[in-house]
Amino acid sequence: MDQIHPDTAMPVEAPAADDVPVAEQLQDLVIDSEDVGGFLGELAVFSADSVSATVGLGVLCGITLSRRRKALTVAGNSHEARLIDEVQRTFGDGPCLEAMRTHTTVLVEDTATEERWSDYCSVIAGRGHLSVLCVPLELDEGATAALNFFAPQAHIFDPATVRNCELYASQAERSLRLAVRIGTKQQHAEDLQDAMASRTAIDLACGIIMGQNRCSQAEAFGVLKKASNGRNQKLRDVAEAMIKAVAGTASVSHFDL
Repeated sequence: MDQIHPDTAMPVEAPAADDVPVAEQLQDLVIDSEDVGGFLGELAVFSADSVSATVGLGVLCGITLSRRRKALTVAGNSHEARLIDEVQRTFGDGPCLEAMRTHTTVLVEDTATEERWSDYCSVIAGRGHLSVLCVPLELDEGATAALNFFAPQAHIFDPATVRNCELYASQAERSLRLAVRIGTKQQHAEDLQDAMASRTAIDLACGIIMGQNRCSQAEAFGVLKKASNGRNQKLRDVAEAMIKAVAGTASVSHFDL
């Protein structure tokens, strides 16, 4: 992240761990994280450390991510950072949600006197968070996110710092976009595997019913579906129970071999 040097008023790069460029460190976070949630947690820690070094005092960072209008995923560099974002969700609006909705940076210079989102700001001011900076991340269609920084001092995010955070966010969003894409592909693969496993159990159960009742596959499926509805259980669960009752073990799909 860039930092304004007081003598030259020229941007200088904030020190990165082991002198590795920020972009490379963010890429490493993607590679080393097991899933999107893990990456968000690591990104929050990295971002908080970077901005804290820039402003010269401890800053918390929370990250919110919404995919396909589903519930927001919240991460933070600490429990308090996550709590602040979760409190905002309970109020239904706030600077972070505004940043995500409008795709613009939102700055609250003093939560103790802020009239927008007054209830939320009053709560976090009481917890010692007096400045808030929320920077949106531009992701793929159907996903929105924001980096949310909370500082214990009012008016801490000056224009130069805000601009530097926006520049940093432009690097972070590339890594988050990649993490979301990887996570989506992993989820699709897991969904497909789960669907195939369900199909295997259902087909085997239908085969058992066909053998016991000398009926067609369609008729066997009807029997299985009727049992599912009658027991108020998922079709796969009824099928698995039937297979285990006959074979003594659960079904095994080719994914498990």
